[in-house]
Amino acid sequence: MLLFLLLMGIVGPHCTSARTHSIKYFSTGSSGVTNFPEFVAVGLVDEVEMMHYDSNTKKAEPKQDWMSNITDEDPQYWEGQTQNSLSAQQLYKVGIETLKQRFNQTGG
Repeated sequence: MLLFLLLMGIVGPHCTSARTHSIKYFSTGSSGVTNFPEFVAVGLVDEVEMMHYDSNTKKAEPKQDWMSNITDEDPQYWEGQTQNSLSAQQLYKVGIETLKQRFNQTGG
């Protein structure tokens, strides 16, 4: 019993501490910018890039080893992320074309 209490005193408080994390997604659309993809999406966890998609590769890809392991549990995860990003890319493209027309920026 004494050993159990000692272990609880040593291990208990350290294992139960709460930790706060953040997840952020950023998307960027562009038109006519040389050497830059038309659409880029990145995901960050605690300010570290963990996924990336761009319109040149047209594929969502993990940027951290621990994100690569997600396919073990859900083999379709990256295909789903790619499809989501492709949809967002199309929305951005339509939005940019609309803005160009409204601000009379259709040429040059």
